[in-house]
Amino acid sequence: MKLLPLIALAVACGPALASDRIDDSWHTSAELGAISTSGNTAGTSVSGKIDARQELDDWSNQYIVAGHFKEDEVNDSEGKRSSTRSAERYSLSAKAAYKLVKDNEKLFVLAAHVGDKFGAYSSYTTMAVGRSTRWYSSPAASVDVEIGPGYFSGERATGEPESGFTVRGAAAMRWQVSQSAQFSQVLSVERGTSNIHSIAEAALSTKINGTMQMKAAFSARNDTNVPADKKNTDTQTSLTLVYSF
Repeated sequence: MKLLPLIALAVACGPALASDRIDDSWHTSAELGAISTSGNTAGTSVSGKIDARQELDDWSNQYIVAGHFKEDEVNDSEGKRSSTRSAERYSLSAKAAYKLVKDNEKLFVLAAHVGDKFGAYSSYTTMAVGRSTRWYSSPAASVDVEIGPGYFSGERATGEPESGFTVRGAAAMRWQVSQSAQFSQVLSVERGTSNIHSIAEAALSTKINGTMQMKAAFSARNDTNVPADKKNTDTQTSLTLVYSF
């Protein structure tokens, strides 16, 4: 669980960073969720994410680090209990967007990498460029869409390498349900010659205080072309504590 110490450090150091920071162009959130069971069923599950956004006069940048790990304790044929890793996924992404003259119009460059020990792709790296625009805007809600060409390189769970050009489209919707609650929905789709890779997440966040939130989320990852022993869709339901600074 290499990500856990980093997330714990970010949460612990958050107040100090917030008070000492002079550059207010950065807006960062760190979230952590963990489940531990014992008795007849024993195991540990940890999910974490760090989302750092920077707003400058001409640029809007975003950096995300996320991970999910799960270990189960099982009994072998002799009755001895041992720990078995049943989920291990991490992701890194960076996006730089140049602001155009018209409000909420941007040109972006995106790079992302996913490592998934138990997924249809054990590794998946993608790069994309394109244009984003605000398709809908109101005082309580907004919808941003982006589209552009890209390139991906990955390795299937079978060990076979795969790469090629893609067309990427994405949309992000945010709705301020009330003063203390926000609903968000994000979707991205990459269409290549042999596979369509898509990621979707729906989340509801509620404020606990000025810097703390509770977030309930459901996410799904789908690949249309997978090895015979793998399912097309992986889903995850999570409840995490989010600290913003």
